[in-house]
Amino acid sequence: MIYLLEESMETLYNSRKNFIINTVYFLLILFLIYLFFEYILSLISPFLFAFIIAYILRKPAKILSSNMKLPQKVTSFILVLLFYSTVGVIVSLVGVKLISTISNIISSLPYIYENQLGPFLIQTFNAIEKTVYKIDPALVEALNEGFNQFVSSLGKNISNISIAVVSSLSDIASSLPGFLIKILLMVISTFFMAMDFDILTTFIKKQLSKRGFEILDTIRLYVSNTLFVVIRSYILIMSITFVELSIGLNIVGIPNAILIALIISIFDILPVLGTGGVMIPWTVMSFLQGDFKMGIGLLTVYLFVTIVRNILEPKIVGGQLGIHPVVAIVGMFVGANLLGVIGLFGVPITLSLIKHLNDKGTIKVFK
Repeated sequence: MIYLLEESMETLYNSRKNFIINTVYFLLILFLIYLFFEYILSLISPFLFAFIIAYILRKPAKILSSNMKLPQKVTSFILVLLFYSTVGVIVSLVGVKLISTISNIISSLPYIYENQLGPFLIQTFNAIEKTVYKIDPALVEALNEGFNQFVSSLGKNISNISIAVVSSLSDIASSLPGFLIKILLMVISTFFMAMDFDILTTFIKKQLSKRGFEILDTIRLYVSNTLFVVIRSYILIMSITFVELSIGLNIVGIPNAILIALIISIFDILPVLGTGGVMIPWTVMSFLQGDFKMGIGLLTVYLFVTIVRNILEPKIVGGQLGIHPVVAIVGMFVGANLLGVIGLFGVPITLSLIKHLNDKGTIKVFK
């Protein structure tokens, strides 16, 4: 009896010890992932992106080299040059248009305040004043004073917004040299990596043990496939948003609804902007211009699209990554709060990778 009790206690002790070890191991992995995304990634990002671009262009370079009977270094150089030339032209055109649009919006703020917002507030106040006068004439004076303070405060706030926007643009301009240096490093590194890709990868392979190489190769294959899955998932979400917006904007009576829906659905993929980045200002402007029917219609469409997206996104992304929707939504929320845009996509992919390696027995994090 004593022997059985001791054996039971030892089993319980071992199980608790294993649980603590696995928990500490899992937390250590999460901590290392956080350190990587928060500090290391920004340092190695130019070279990491250069390596990814070189990896993508490797097969086309081999095919081109074989067909054109040219050295692979030459075809790699040509492809990298074409790639960055195309990207540069697209970014320049989009950047010019974006800067022009932002400048027009900022310059039109005082006009909107004086010709649309101001008159709208005065009309609203006059209606309130008449109602209050019927209830208690003594309250009108206090109401007038409150309204004057509100208008004065609003004018100052609009000025502060303009100043804040200009300040933000100044901050962006001050960080531009560092960003341009990173871009330059990435471009130069891409040329060298693309031309000597096989030499570099062979050197890296030689530095790893057989098991280390197997783990790295498993991670590479899984991340490559997973990125494709994530892109496919967000294309599906974008398509659903596009259909919802097309129908909703047509019902509201917006001209060119399909084209506008396409533009908004593309914005919807960007976590910083999203559908709200377009729909909320549009809704506010409709209300300020006195078009309450359109404002209510746009607000209804926005709320419907947002609710559907919040329901579908964790399920679609989680399902495609092979993790539970709850795990996906927690990963996206924590990642977005800790690491911004990178965390929003990176944390769910990392959790999916950990689950995949655990299922294969490469690492043992949880049962």
